[in-house]
Amino acid sequence: MTAVPADVTVRQWIADFVAETLRTETLEQIVDRLDLAIVRRVPELADRDMRRDLEASTRAHALAVLSSLTQDTLDYPVPPEAHAFARTIARRGHDLRLLLRVYHVGQEAVLEYMTEVLQDRQFPPDTERATLLRLFDRSTRWISTSVEALTGTYMEERERGLRAALNQRTEIVRALLAGEDLDADQATTRLGYRLSQRHVACVLWTDENPAGVLAVPEGDPVPYAPGESEALGLLERVAARLAGAVGNGGVLTVPSGAAALWAWIGVDGDASLDRLPASVEAPVRIAVGAPADRIAGFRRSHREAVAARHVAERATRAVPRLLSYPEVEVAYLAGADEAAMRALIERELGALARRDANAARLRETLHAYLRCHRSPDAAAKKLGVHKNTVRYRIQRVEEALGHPVEQRSLRLEIALDCVAIYGV
Repeated sequence: MTAVPADVTVRQWIADFVAETLRTETLEQIVDRLDLAIVRRVPELADRDMRRDLEASTRAHALAVLSSLTQDTLDYPVPPEAHAFARTIARRGHDLRLLLRVYHVGQEAVLEYMTEVLQDRQFPPDTERATLLRLFDRSTRWISTSVEALTGTYMEERERGLRAALNQRTEIVRALLAGEDLDADQATTRLGYRLSQRHVACVLWTDENPAGVLAVPEGDPVPYAPGESEALGLLERVAARLAGAVGNGGVLTVPSGAAALWAWIGVDGDASLDRLPASVEAPVRIAVGAPADRIAGFRRSHREAVAARHVAERATRAVPRLLSYPEVEVAYLAGADEAAMRALIERELGALARRDANAARLRETLHAYLRCHRSPDAAAKKLGVHKNTVRYRIQRVEEALGHPVEQRSLRLEIALDCVAIYGV
């Protein structure tokens, strides 16, 4: 029997591997593994927006490299998502060495994964060695091409950021949030935003990451990604509208990702989140902290906005596109321990924690009743039903619970707050 040439075996195995890996589920598992390996070695990327841009870049790279593995071409086009990630690193004020470290760690993670896959297949040593050499050669060329192209992108964005003073703004904001002792008057002058006032912090982001690089407009000396610029431009406009609705004219914005923005709105002493718009149009989402004073309030309101975003992204049920921290504070604090929160829901709601429509209707009624200070009239108006319907349902609730609502009303409301966000 004629032996199959090693080169043919290698090519056939790579073709089969590519076909298998391009399946959505397998590809996502590999992207998650690579990103986790990178974040462990480069903890600066653990930030939510940095992690999201890294994920988009990794997925796009994986698709590009896999598609070319079965071909003889050594041309590896750098995807738009990778350029967007390089710009984010520059905008956040990180050194170029961080970008280079990401790609070298990524190459190590890829080769580690491929070695494990090959060992599982138990190839003859010669075939395994030939396959690894081919993959190492391809990955080295991919890294070289990517680093060269993205270094240019990083430097262009870094230079533009410096010219526009964005980097300066970002550094000041980062220092303020880190609790560094800055001169408030000097920081106010450099930011163009008064730190001694009352603030409402917002985190704005979009449902999806924009992708794609279009032609550079004539007369613009620096290449840019219009997909990113359009997303950030949209968020800037939304932040300006929010400032007009609740603020006194002062607003500070800092990009935190390719499609994410941090904002602070200066407000008067009697400002209330009740002035926020009732809804926000897709694809924008907004998380808002409570009003707070001076530099300490600048930090606290931002922490609360980040916490509200955390709730929005963990929610298993539909939540409003504009979410304020006071509305979800209980759910955020209770949700910090998933197992304890689920035990609370089960213990307090009992039969009301079932998934059927009747239990859901009773939960909704009880939640409205408690939030309306136990007023059947107010709850009926909120629910759009007759007040006698509310009274009847509350009787049913108490039968299901086995005790009067008043007996454990606070714990019931906490459990219902959690269910409203995380489901049963």
